[in-house]
This record gives sequence, structure tokens and C-alpha cells, in this order.
Amino acid sequence: MKTQNWKELEVRLSDSVLKTIEELKFPYMTPVQAASIPLLLKGKDVAAEAVTGSGKTIAFLVPLLEILQKRKETWKSTEIGAIIISPTRELAVQINEVLQRFLNNIPYLKQILLVGGTTITEDANRLKKGANVIVATPGRLEDLLSNCKSTNLTTWVKSLEILILDEADRLLDLGFSATLDRILSYLPRLRRTGLFSATQTKELQQLIRAGLRNPALITIKEKTNISTPSNLKNNYAIVNAEYKLSTMIDFIEQKGTDLKYMIFLSTCACVDYFSHIIQAMLPSVQVLAIHGKMRSKRYKVFNEFRNIQEGILICTDVMARGIDILEMDWVLQYDPPCSASSFVHRCGRTARIGNEGNALLFLLETEDAYVDFIKRNQKVDLQEINLEPSMISYEKCLKRMRDLQKQDRLVLDKANRAFVSYVQAYNKHECNLILRLKDIDLGSLALGFGLLRMPRMPELKGRDTSTFKQEDIDINSIGYSNKQREKNRLEKLKIFEDSGVWPASGKRKRKQTEPWAEAKKRKLEKQENRRKRKEKKMKQKMSTNPTKKRRRKINEADMEELAKDVALIKKLQKKKNNIYTLSITDEICKLHSM
Repeated sequence: MKTQNWKELEVRLSDSVLKTIEELKFPYMTPVQAASIPLLLKGKDVAAEAVTGSGKTIAFLVPLLEILQKRKETWKSTEIGAIIISPTRELAVQINEVLQRFLNNIPYLKQILLVGGTTITEDANRLKKGANVIVATPGRLEDLLSNCKSTNLTTWVKSLEILILDEADRLLDLGFSATLDRILSYLPRLRRTGLFSATQTKELQQLIRAGLRNPALITIKEKTNISTPSNLKNNYAIVNAEYKLSTMIDFIEQKGTDLKYMIFLSTCACVDYFSHIIQAMLPSVQVLAIHGKMRSKRYKVFNEFRNIQEGILICTDVMARGIDILEMDWVLQYDPPCSASSFVHRCGRTARIGNEGNALLFLLETEDAYVDFIKRNQKVDLQEINLEPSMISYEKCLKRMRDLQKQDRLVLDKANRAFVSYVQAYNKHECNLILRLKDIDLGSLALGFGLLRMPRMPELKGRDTSTFKQEDIDINSIGYSNKQREKNRLEKLKIFEDSGVWPASGKRKRKQTEPWAEAKKRKLEKQENRRKRKEKKMKQKMSTNPTKKRRRKINEADMEELAKDVALIKKLQKKKNNIYTLSITDEICKLHSM
């Protein structure tokens, strides 16, 4: 599609919107903007699929604001004219910031951001001040619509003109579909709806579920059969498990520590552990970490990384969708993503809106089939980079990881949790036909995590881990650097040495001062006493109601009455009164069962 100037649109845009576009320095429309904006302004529902970083946010904000401005009546503070739903709070915050730039030139429209990290009451109080545009995550919006009685939001949304679902494919996933259905039940059907995503499904059933009526389907691709931007160079490297971390560190030092990197890992525990290790290996570089289990801290970290000129962000796939971070030089995928579609979204954090970018996927020797899978399934062209591991770097990295664990037991705990979570996540991988846990040398993998000892877990049962070389050290001698935590550990360790039982922690804490065998005996005795009390109670109940469960004895009077009933049945059968016969038969059956 030919690139167009904003003033060449067949539907003229307002001066306030054009002014903001000029301030944002977007002189020309991207293909998805040129295709989507006119259709939405003409009253069409739109389902747009475009490569990541192609300007989809502007593609739905411009028509949204034009629709709200063209309303004849002035918008009241208690009327919601537009709702934008985003799958993650980071993406919602980002959309809200861009929207604020537009509303600076449209002062009579108000916006509100509704995401996690605050209480329902706090959001309800902010809503009472009024809003015309809502930017929200699905869960928080559903809570305010369903459970918040202090605001009349269900009435406010009756004036809704347009609904936008950003990253629509993820919003329609199983994790969000039920929530989305409940939200849609509160919204008016006569509205315009836009679905925007980089890997949107084309199944009509999903589009109908989202409330679209005869939608215009838009597909924008920069190259035939390529689902990533043309200025993005996708690469992969084959590395042994034990050398992966040291090879990645060498790669970053070779490319330059004055660049901006995003490193994607498979689990939250891996992010917690490797962010600590990478910071120790690259002390001059600012290393930040973010994952889905962080709450209020998440936005602070995200905002900090966006504002720095150089550094490393270590994250899970929570940062894979729609996040726009300028001047991102490299996206490093330390592990294959849990789903094939996430591969495209990870890579798309760089090379955004015409800029150049690079991505590198680290694979084990047993994972080489994943390259062909991605090429065919996601239409991504991957080029191999040969990275020769350095034994000096490997030994230095392994020593550093183990030294950090010896200095602080907290790092030791993080290392074990990271390894266990990685193995469990790998075992449940979406592509488990080609990425099989049984093919991985778990001993070498444990060395890649720098473990001191192999942890106990079911996945290691019957596996050969002879390649793992453990440290000759007493694990119990390693303490926490935090004095209070170490004091608690030593108290529990003393109880264990005296009794043979490690004290339980948390809400289910119980007496652990006696040896295990004695505790087991006491537990069995309690179970036996409970059983005897129950039997005694049942006997007492039966003795007070001896006839309750017994059959009723049929006497001669009952037999005579039964004979009369049988005679009556024969008589009625001749008259073919089936309904009455059935009722009499039921009564006789009841009498026999007594």
C-alpha cells in the first residue's frame, strides 16, 4: 500500500488530532493506519492484522478521538464514549500515555487508566471524578463493572461509541475469553469495534464472540509470507546447555555494553536468578528485571528502562506484547518461548516503525528442529550465527555463580528454584514434540545454572546426570546474608538436629518437636480414635430409631388390599385406561418395596 500524508485521507481529520500527530513527528501514515482509519470513521467494524511495530496504537486512537469529537451533544463527565482493553498493564500504561498527548489538545475529553496495582476503591474514587475514555486491563474492568456498587459504571457505558481490543488474539485466548464475555454483556451492541494484533486469528467464531458485525478484515504484511518487519534481522545460535550463559555474556560484551538489550527467559524464577547473576557478571551495566509476579514494582521498572539510554532488561513474556521501547538494539531469547506466536512478539520489541533491529535466539543442540518449525509456522526467516564458546569464560561464569551462592543462601535458593521451574516449564512446552525434556542432558543444564548440588525432583528420576560436577561443600553451612532470616534458619536447623523433623512454616505450622516415627504414631492413634467415636455415634443413633432402616412387614390386611388392587388393574386394563393403570402399578411397587 502506498504511503500517504495525513491530510490526504478521504475523511478529513480534526485540527486537534493533526496537531498532535505533528507533535509526535509522524509525517506519514503506515499501511495499517491508512487502511483502518477510514473504515472505522465510516462506521465499519475492523479486524486488523499487522506486523508488530507498525503503528497500530495510532491506527485506533485517531478514529476513536474523531468519533468522540463528532458527537453533536457535549460529553458529560459520567458518559463513557470509548473503551480500550489491553492484555497487560504495561501496554495499557503505554496506550494511556499516547492518548494523553492527544487529549492535551482536546481538553473537554477526560481519560482514566484502570489497571492492577491499586484497590477497587481507589479506582472507584477516581472514576467518580468523571471520564469519557477508559484504558483498562480485562480483569480490572470486569471487577469495576461487576462488583463495584459505589459507582454507576454500568450506566455510564450505555453511551459507548467505540470499543478497541488491542492484542486481540491474546484477549480472545482461554485466559481472557470468559472475562471478555462478561465485559461485553454490559456494553451496548450498537457500537463500533476494532480488533488489532500482530498475529490475529481469522476464525469467524472468535470475531463474532468479540461482538463484530460484518467486520472488514485487514492484513498488512511487509513481505510475502513474512510476519516480522523487513528491517528486523532474526538470528539463532546453537550452544551447549552449560555454555549458554557465558556465551551470551561474551556476545553482549562483543556487541557493546553501551547498547540496549532485552533478554527473554521462560519463568519468573529464572528472571529472579539470572538478573542477579548477569548484574554480577556485568557490573558496569544497569540490569533491570520484570516478570508477571511483580505487582506495584512492575511499572516502575518498566518506566525506568524506557528512560535509560543503555542497559539490559531481563523479563518473561509479560513484556512480549505491544511494548514500545525506543532504540532497542537487541532482543535475546535465552529460551524458546512457550508458544510459537510469542516468538514473533518477542522479536517485535525491536525494529519498530521503520527503525532497524536485531534478534537472537539461543538453542541447544537438541532443539535445532525448532528453527524449521518457526520458519514454517510463523513465516520467520532465521539466519544462523556461529558463536564459539570460550572455556575461560565458562569457567569464570561457573565460578562466579557458585561463589554467589556460597556467599548468600538466598542466591542458592533462587538458583534451585530457577532450575526446577525451567525443567517443569520445558516439560509442558507447547512444542513438546520437537522440544523434549528427555533429549536434554540435565547434568549439563544444571552446570549452566551453576548449581552446587542437583535438587530432588521427579523429573530427575532415572536420568543420567553424570556430567554434573557438584561442589564439595556442606550446604547447611551456607547462610543468609540477611541476619533475621539466618537466625530463623538456624533455629529450625537446631530443631531438626534434635528431633529429626524440619519445622513447618506458614499458616499450617504444627508441633514438630518429636521424632518423625513418634509423630506418625500419634497421627494414627488420632485417626483410630476418630473412627471409634464415629462407630459409637452410629450405634447410638440406630438404638434410638430401631425401625428406621427396617423393612415393613406385610400383614394379612395388606395382602387382601393387594388382591383387590390386582383385580382392579385387570378390570381397568380391559377399558385401556393406561394412565390410571400406571398410577396403580406405582402404588403396588411402593408397597412391595416396604
